[in-house]
Amino acid sequence: MLKDITFGQYYESNSIVHRLDPRTKILVLILDIVFLFLTKSIYSLIVPAVQTVLILIISKVPAKMFLRNIKTILPIIIFTSIINLFYGNSGTVLLTVWYFTITTSGILRAVYMGSRIILLILLSSVLTYTTTPNDITDAIESLLSFMRIFRLQNAVHMLAMMMTIALRFIPTLVEETEKIMNAQKARGADLENGRLIERIKALIPILIPLLISSVRRAYELAEAMECRCYNGGVGRVRMKRLKYSWADLWAAFINIMFCGGIIAINTLI
Repeated sequence: MLKDITFGQYYESNSIVHRLDPRTKILVLILDIVFLFLTKSIYSLIVPAVQTVLILIISKVPAKMFLRNIKTILPIIIFTSIINLFYGNSGTVLLTVWYFTITTSGILRAVYMGSRIILLILLSSVLTYTTTPNDITDAIESLLSFMRIFRLQNAVHMLAMMMTIALRFIPTLVEETEKIMNAQKARGADLENGRLIERIKALIPILIPLLISSVRRAYELAEAMECRCYNGGVGRVRMKRLKYSWADLWAAFINIMFCGGIIAINTLI
């Protein structure tokens, strides 16, 4: 299961999505998420679904990496879909069990909610797969540069740095957790069988070494930054300047067109 967690990893490629300015990708992602939650039915959800499929194809990131992300949250998707399955108040009644009734509208709502979560995960994964952590840091800091008016540029830089470090260490922590679990299994620990309470207690020998390892890595990273005289955003210059291009303008324009399609379908249906 841990091997399926690929969120936070960067996949190197030379696609159009990779070459876009990271600020454009962040703004487009925010806009897509907002309009994804503004969809009112499964019909208006077709527009972001088509958009997501096109982005995945253009990004040239292997489909198996996206499928692994979906696999890790599959229980959440199934649970959400089952809950919404009984919220349909109209349509043809298909099945009645005790106080619960399943209708055609309930099935459509369950498919709608599950699909929306899947699209949300896929769109978020595209950003991390096609953008390096350093570029994400520079993009966040650039987008929040207006905070200089309030003299909060150092706070903005530290926020961007913390987010980047968190993304950077997700794969590292996953790998460390897998090593600890294999070591405990080699010592005879049973992590997969037994009652729920027993399985929770079996996680303690995993969480404690993982916590100690995380703290140690944090201290090592802090010492490395101090040895390099890192002092935050004061007087700091970037090695690579972010520049918008015509591709960014076209990407923003096409994204706005898709958002307009969602509004049109919501209005018509």
